Amino acid sequence: YSPDSQLALIRDHARRAGYVIPEDYVFSDGGISGKSAEKRPAFRLMVAAAKEDPPPFETIFVWKYSRFARNQGEAIVYKRMLQKRGVEVVSISEPSGDSPYAGLIERIIEWMDEYYLINLAGEVRRGMTEKAKRGEATGNPPFGYSVRDKILVPNENADLVKWLFREYASGAKMQELARRLNEMGVRTRRGNAPDNRWVKYMLENPVYTGKIRWSSEGHANYSRYNYKEENTILIDGKHEAIIGDELWETVQTRLHTRAGSMKYQNRHEPYPLRGLVRCGACGATLTRVNTTPPTLQCYRYAKGQCGTSHAITIARAESAVIDELERSAECCDFVFASAPPKAAPGRDWEKLIEMERARLRRAKSAMLDGAFSLEEYKEIKTAAEEAIKKYQAQSPANKPPPDPLAFQAKTREVLAIVKSESSSPTAKNEALHSIIDHITLKKPANTLEIYYTY
Repeated sequence: YSPDSQLALIRDHARRAGYVIPEDYVFSDGGISGKSAEKRPAFRLMVAAAKEDPPPFETIFVWKYSRFARNQGEAIVYKRMLQKRGVEVVSISEPSGDSPYAGLIERIIEWMDEYYLINLAGEVRRGMTEKAKRGEATGNPPFGYSVRDKILVPNENADLVKWLFREYASGAKMQELARRLNEMGVRTRRGNAPDNRWVKYMLENPVYTGKIRWSSEGHANYSRYNYKEENTILIDGKHEAIIGDELWETVQTRLHTRAGSMKYQNRHEPYPLRGLVRCGACGATLTRVNTTPPTLQCYRYAKGQCGTSHAITIARAESAVIDELERSAECCDFVFASAPPKAAPGRDWEKLIEMERARLRRAKSAMLDGAFSLEEYKEIKTAAEEAIKKYQAQSPANKPPPDPLAFQAKTREVLAIVKSESSSPTAKNEALHSIIDHITLKKPANTLEIYYTY
């Protein structure tokens, strides 16, 4: 059943049971698996609403329990939490009744829903493995190929694949090739701009030599796309090769030689400006590169997706930021500009406020129709108004404007930490993050623009 037909059946069931389901309280994660709540934003919003005091609804209707969750562990946890809030989960097509065995029946249904996913994954893996053994295409075709009658067929991008292999074999770098592809307007299958990892994946993909690669453990077992893993099948496919064996071997030799000579770069090593400086051309974060002296460079430029180098030594950037902080700590000529508020992850305050207002409108309409008494309406109105005040108080949009004197005092505190030799790089970074939203490096002017959050 499609989501629309499920909703129609749920509304009909609810109406016959004496319930009203407003549009504001329809939660749907279309096309998202019920295996994990973490990847279901509408589900999390529903749970967040149920946690309010009092909950804005008392029953959650679903077409089947599998629509609530396909993970028995999560289903039990969330249902218990909802029960404590006085909210019941009802499946309109799997009624378990009120017998002593109702809970047991519900657990069995939940287990069957989870088993369905496990069994389905196994069946899909078995079928894909059989297709690979027959030399047929598995999954989406790689760049340069299309699928026709289950067989890979070279398309209009095949010449571009050949060019890529020849250029790399002749000495071109992956970042350079990615930038040139971006200049040509080339896009990946998902519509993204090519980067060096995408280029590397293509250069390591044996499908271009007429092979089919498949792991019995799934795509995630490729171990950085290494087709020599024990559980990986590499078999002659039925499709036409784009790259010859000689060119393939030349490219693989260069890839492995460069991989063996590359120095490890620990980009996660703490430093005061980590995560703060951005590229003025594309907006990407500048990350630390292992040079002498240590330098920041645009993350997307390093991947070949940005056409402008934004290199600056860390020492020079830190010195400029400290100079600006010292000026800000003493200067009193400020203009505070308002920026779009950032909502906390998973909490859409404006939507929650609107849900309470809609609840209030429905209660008033029901009172006027005679469904509610005046006393009942007043109770609902009081609860809704209190909830709205609570949400408004927590919404970033209603935070008071910054105080210049308090800003200067906070800046002096941060300066003391940043300039102290006893402060760790992590402590300095946390201090800077407490007052700075981001810093933009502009080229070719070579200026740093600091955007404060205070």
